[in-house]
Amino acid sequence: MNFSQLIAQAEQSPEHILVPQNWGQGRAAFGGLVAALVFAAMRGKVPAGRPVRSLAVTFVGPLQPGVPAQVEAEVLREGKAVSQMLGRAIQDGQVVALVQGSFGAPRESVLAVEALPAPAMSPPEQSQEMPYIKGVTPEFTQHLALRWAEGGMPFSNNPSRTMGGWVRLREELPQEHLDEAHLLGLVDAWPPALLPHLRQPAPGSSLTWTIEFMQPLVPMSGEDWCQYRAEIEHARDGYGHIAAGFWSPQGELLAISRQTVTVFA
Repeated sequence: MNFSQLIAQAEQSPEHILVPQNWGQGRAAFGGLVAALVFAAMRGKVPAGRPVRSLAVTFVGPLQPGVPAQVEAEVLREGKAVSQMLGRAIQDGQVVALVQGSFGAPRESVLAVEALPAPAMSPPEQSQEMPYIKGVTPEFTQHLALRWAEGGMPFSNNPSRTMGGWVRLREELPQEHLDEAHLLGLVDAWPPALLPHLRQPAPGSSLTWTIEFMQPLVPMSGEDWCQYRAEIEHARDGYGHIAAGFWSPQGELLAISRQTVTVFA
Protein backbone atom coordinates (compact mmCIF):
# COMPACT_ATOMS: atom_id res chain seq x y z
CA MET A 1 0.00 0.00 0.00
CA ASN A 2 1.26 3.47 -0.80
CA PHE A 3 1.01 6.44 1.56
CA SER A 4 -2.29 7.73 0.15
CA GLN A 5 -3.90 4.31 0.45
CA LEU A 6 -2.88 4.04 4.10
CA ILE A 7 -4.32 7.48 4.85
CA ALA A 8 -7.58 6.47 3.16
CA GLN A 9 -7.65 3.43 5.46
CA ALA A 10 -7.57 5.69 8.52
CA GLU A 11 -10.33 7.90 7.10
CA GLN A 12 -12.63 5.03 6.19
CA SER A 13 -11.99 2.55 9.04
CA PRO A 14 -10.14 4.29 11.89
CA GLU A 15 -10.98 1.46 14.28
CA HIS A 16 -9.17 -1.09 12.07
CA ILE A 17 -5.65 0.08 11.15
CA LEU A 18 -2.90 -2.25 9.95
CA VAL A 19 0.48 -0.81 8.98
CA PRO A 20 2.40 -3.18 6.66
CA GLN A 21 5.84 -4.43 7.66
CA ASN A 22 7.42 -2.57 4.75
CA TRP A 23 6.47 0.72 6.44
CA GLY A 24 8.57 -0.16 9.48
CA GLN A 25 11.39 1.71 11.18
CA GLY A 26 13.17 -0.81 13.34
CA ARG A 27 10.59 -2.34 15.70
CA ALA A 28 8.17 0.55 15.15
CA ALA A 29 6.10 1.85 12.28
CA PHE A 30 7.40 4.98 10.53
CA GLY A 31 6.55 7.91 12.83
CA GLY A 32 5.51 10.26 10.05
CA LEU A 33 2.94 7.73 8.90
CA VAL A 34 1.63 7.19 12.44
CA ALA A 35 1.16 10.95 12.88
CA ALA A 36 -0.56 11.17 9.50
CA LEU A 37 -2.98 8.35 10.36
CA VAL A 38 -4.04 10.10 13.56
CA PHE A 39 -4.30 13.42 11.74
CA ALA A 40 -6.58 11.83 9.13
CA ALA A 41 -8.98 10.80 11.88
CA MET A 42 -8.83 14.26 13.46
CA ARG A 43 -9.57 16.31 10.38
CA GLY A 44 -12.63 14.20 9.69
CA LYS A 45 -14.27 15.78 12.76
CA VAL A 46 -13.38 19.39 11.95
CA PRO A 47 -15.85 21.70 10.15
CA ALA A 48 -15.07 22.54 6.53
CA GLY A 49 -13.01 25.67 6.00
CA ARG A 50 -10.77 25.15 9.04
CA PRO A 51 -7.38 23.92 7.78
CA VAL A 52 -4.82 22.58 10.23
CA ARG A 53 -2.52 25.26 11.63
CA SER A 54 -0.36 23.22 14.01
CA LEU A 55 0.12 19.75 15.42
CA ALA A 56 1.97 18.63 18.55
CA VAL A 57 2.92 14.96 18.43
CA THR A 58 4.18 12.79 21.30
CA PHE A 59 5.41 9.31 20.43
CA VAL A 60 4.47 7.44 23.60
CA GLY A 61 5.63 4.05 22.38
CA PRO A 62 6.23 2.09 19.18
CA LEU A 63 3.29 1.18 16.97
CA GLN A 64 4.24 -2.28 15.70
CA PRO A 65 3.79 -2.99 11.99
CA GLY A 66 1.63 -5.99 11.18
CA VAL A 67 -0.35 -5.72 14.42
CA PRO A 68 -3.92 -4.32 14.41
CA ALA A 69 -4.31 -0.82 15.81
CA GLN A 70 -6.83 2.00 15.83
CA VAL A 71 -6.88 5.78 15.64
CA GLU A 72 -9.42 8.03 17.29
CA ALA A 73 -10.10 11.73 17.65
CA GLU A 74 -12.13 14.00 19.90
CA VAL A 75 -13.08 17.66 19.85
CA LEU A 76 -11.67 19.49 22.86
CA ARG A 77 -13.21 22.84 21.99
CA GLU A 78 -14.90 24.35 18.98
CA GLY A 79 -14.91 28.16 18.83
CA LYS A 80 -16.09 30.60 16.20
CA ALA A 81 -12.99 30.09 14.06
CA VAL A 82 -10.75 27.53 15.78
CA SER A 83 -11.22 23.84 16.60
CA GLN A 84 -8.93 22.25 19.20
CA MET A 85 -8.57 18.52 18.65
CA LEU A 86 -6.95 15.55 20.36
CA GLY A 87 -6.07 12.34 18.54
CA ARG A 88 -4.62 9.00 19.62
CA ALA A 89 -3.14 5.89 18.08
CA ILE A 90 -3.89 2.82 20.19
CA GLN A 91 -2.50 -0.70 19.95
CA ASP A 92 -3.16 -3.62 22.30
CA GLY A 93 -5.13 -1.26 24.53
CA GLN A 94 -2.19 1.11 24.99
CA VAL A 95 -1.78 4.64 23.64
CA VAL A 96 1.27 4.72 21.38
CA ALA A 97 0.92 8.27 19.99
CA LEU A 98 -0.87 11.46 21.04
CA VAL A 99 -1.55 14.36 18.66
CA GLN A 100 -2.97 17.73 19.73
CA GLY A 101 -4.09 19.83 16.80
CA SER A 102 -5.30 23.36 16.16
CA PHE A 103 -7.49 23.91 13.08
CA GLY A 104 -8.47 27.46 12.20
CA ALA A 105 -10.47 29.34 9.61
CA PRO A 106 -8.82 32.40 8.02
CA ARG A 107 -9.58 35.81 9.56
CA GLU A 108 -9.38 39.32 8.21
CA SER A 109 -6.12 40.91 9.37
CA VAL A 110 -3.96 43.94 8.72
CA LEU A 111 -0.85 41.76 9.19
CA ALA A 112 0.94 40.20 6.25
CA VAL A 113 4.61 39.19 6.60
CA GLU A 114 6.16 37.04 3.90
CA ALA A 115 8.23 34.02 4.86
CA LEU A 116 11.99 34.07 4.47
CA PRO A 117 13.15 32.57 1.14
CA ALA A 118 14.16 28.93 0.86
CA PRO A 119 17.90 28.28 1.29
CA ALA A 120 20.04 27.92 -1.81
CA MET A 121 20.79 24.26 -2.57
CA SER A 122 21.96 22.18 -5.49
CA PRO A 123 18.93 20.82 -7.43
CA PRO A 124 17.65 17.27 -6.86
CA GLU A 125 19.27 15.88 -9.99
CA GLN A 126 22.68 17.03 -8.70
CA SER A 127 22.19 15.79 -5.12
CA GLN A 128 23.17 12.42 -3.66
CA GLU A 129 20.30 9.98 -3.14
CA MET A 130 20.21 7.67 -0.14
CA PRO A 131 19.55 4.19 -1.56
CA TYR A 132 17.17 1.72 0.02
CA ILE A 133 19.24 -1.27 1.19
CA LYS A 134 17.21 -4.05 2.76
CA GLY A 135 18.39 -4.80 6.28
CA VAL A 136 20.48 -1.63 6.40
CA THR A 137 18.22 1.38 5.84
CA PRO A 138 14.77 1.52 7.51
CA GLU A 139 12.08 -0.39 5.64
CA PHE A 140 9.90 2.69 5.08
CA THR A 141 12.65 4.38 3.03
CA GLN A 142 11.78 2.15 0.06
CA HIS A 143 8.67 4.32 -0.33
CA LEU A 144 10.46 7.69 -0.28
CA ALA A 145 13.29 9.27 -2.24
CA LEU A 146 15.70 11.46 -0.25
CA ARG A 147 18.55 13.39 -1.85
CA TRP A 148 21.22 15.12 0.24
CA ALA A 149 22.30 18.62 -0.75
CA GLU A 150 23.67 19.81 2.61
CA GLY A 151 25.40 18.12 5.54
CA GLY A 152 26.15 14.42 5.74
CA MET A 153 24.25 11.16 5.63
CA PRO A 154 23.64 9.24 8.87
CA PHE A 155 26.73 7.79 10.59
CA SER A 156 29.14 9.57 8.23
CA ASN A 157 31.08 11.40 11.00
CA ASN A 158 30.03 14.76 9.52
CA PRO A 159 29.96 17.50 12.22
CA SER A 160 27.74 19.96 10.33
CA ARG A 161 24.98 21.63 12.35
CA THR A 162 22.73 21.58 9.29
CA MET A 163 21.36 18.85 7.06
CA GLY A 164 18.98 18.98 4.15
CA GLY A 165 18.05 18.35 0.58
CA TRP A 166 15.06 17.08 -1.36
CA VAL A 167 12.35 14.50 -0.78
CA ARG A 168 9.32 13.01 -2.52
CA LEU A 169 7.12 9.94 -2.28
CA ARG A 170 8.13 7.26 -4.77
CA GLU A 171 4.77 5.61 -5.37
CA GLU A 172 2.22 8.42 -5.58
CA LEU A 173 0.62 9.06 -8.96
CA PRO A 174 1.85 12.22 -10.73
CA GLN A 175 -1.64 13.70 -10.51
CA GLU A 176 -2.00 12.85 -6.80
CA HIS A 177 -2.74 16.00 -4.81
CA LEU A 178 -0.51 16.27 -1.76
CA ASP A 179 -2.09 17.53 1.45
CA GLU A 180 -0.96 18.01 5.06
CA ALA A 181 -1.05 14.26 5.74
CA HIS A 182 1.51 13.72 2.98
CA LEU A 183 3.66 16.55 4.35
CA LEU A 184 3.84 14.77 7.70
CA GLY A 185 5.40 11.80 5.95
CA LEU A 186 7.76 13.87 3.83
CA VAL A 187 9.06 15.99 6.72
CA ASP A 188 9.54 13.06 9.10
CA ALA A 189 11.23 10.97 6.42
CA TRP A 190 14.48 12.75 7.23
CA PRO A 191 16.61 11.18 9.97
CA PRO A 192 17.50 13.25 13.04
CA ALA A 193 20.15 15.78 12.04
CA LEU A 194 22.37 14.45 14.85
CA LEU A 195 22.92 11.05 13.22
CA PRO A 196 25.50 12.31 10.67
CA HIS A 197 27.70 13.25 13.66
CA LEU A 198 28.11 9.58 14.59
CA ARG A 199 30.86 7.29 13.30
CA GLN A 200 28.79 4.12 13.44
CA PRO A 201 25.11 3.14 13.51
CA ALA A 202 23.15 3.77 16.70
CA PRO A 203 19.41 3.96 17.43
CA GLY A 204 17.68 7.33 17.40
CA SER A 205 14.03 8.38 17.44
CA SER A 206 11.68 11.32 17.85
CA LEU A 207 10.34 11.94 21.34
CA THR A 208 8.15 14.95 20.58
CA TRP A 209 7.41 16.78 17.36
CA THR A 210 5.61 20.02 16.64
CA ILE A 211 4.82 21.13 13.11
CA GLU A 212 3.10 24.27 11.83
CA PHE A 213 1.55 24.58 8.38
CA MET A 214 1.45 27.68 6.20
CA GLN A 215 -2.09 28.11 4.89
CA PRO A 216 -3.48 28.03 2.31
CA LEU A 217 -1.40 25.05 1.27
CA VAL A 218 0.39 25.44 -2.05
CA PRO A 219 -0.91 22.94 -4.67
CA MET A 220 1.57 20.10 -5.26
CA SER A 221 1.56 16.74 -7.00
CA GLY A 222 3.01 13.34 -6.22
CA GLU A 223 6.01 13.87 -8.50
CA ASP A 224 7.18 17.15 -6.93
CA TRP A 225 10.49 17.38 -5.05
CA CYS A 226 10.15 19.35 -1.79
CA GLN A 227 13.04 20.98 0.02
CA TYR A 228 14.02 20.31 3.65
CA ARG A 229 16.65 21.88 5.90
CA ALA A 230 17.26 21.11 9.58
CA GLU A 231 19.53 22.81 12.10
CA ILE A 232 20.73 21.38 15.40
CA GLU A 233 20.13 23.92 18.16
CA HIS A 234 21.44 21.88 21.09
CA ALA A 235 22.38 18.31 21.99
CA ARG A 236 23.51 16.74 25.26
CA ASP A 237 22.83 13.74 27.52
CA GLY A 238 21.32 11.71 24.68
CA TYR A 239 18.74 14.33 23.68
CA GLY A 240 18.84 16.74 20.76
CA HIS A 241 16.73 19.73 19.74
CA ILE A 242 16.30 20.34 16.03
CA ALA A 243 14.46 23.04 14.06
CA ALA A 244 13.61 22.60 10.37
CA GLY A 245 11.88 24.25 7.45
CA PHE A 246 10.08 22.64 4.52
CA TRP A 247 9.49 24.32 1.14
CA SER A 248 7.66 23.64 -2.12
CA PRO A 249 9.59 23.09 -5.38
CA GLN A 250 9.05 26.81 -6.07
CA GLY A 251 10.60 27.80 -2.73
CA GLU A 252 7.35 28.63 -0.91
CA LEU A 253 7.39 27.82 2.80
CA LEU A 254 5.06 24.91 3.57
CA ALA A 255 5.83 23.98 7.17
CA ILE A 256 8.01 24.70 10.19
CA SER A 257 9.09 21.74 12.29
CA ARG A 258 10.68 21.23 15.71
CA GLN A 259 11.75 17.93 17.23
CA THR A 260 13.17 16.62 20.47
CA VAL A 261 15.02 13.44 19.58
CA THR A 262 16.72 10.71 21.56
CA VAL A 263 20.00 9.20 20.39
CA PHE A 264 21.44 6.12 22.09
CA ALA A 265 25.09 6.96 21.52
